[in-house]
Amino acid sequence: MSARCQLTGAGPVFGNNVSHSHRRTRRRWDPNIQRRRYWLSGEGRYVRLTLSARAIRTIDRIGIERAVAQIRARGERI
Repeated sequence: MSARCQLTGAGPVFGNNVSHSHRRTRRRWDPNIQRRRYWLSGEGRYVRLTLSARAIRTIDRIGIERAVAQIRARGERI
């Protein structure tokens, strides 16, 4: 599963671990990605989306129909 949110586009961010002696080594911060299934009443079917935790809260606020419209407007197939 890719570490990218279908709604917000959030992906991994890269940076450095900095030790006490100030040595730097590369690291990455992964988003909190979840697989969620939603019922699309307009199409009469379920859709399975890969979403970040923030996107799940966004869908709770704006609704699944509007969120799917935003994803499709970006050209992604659902």
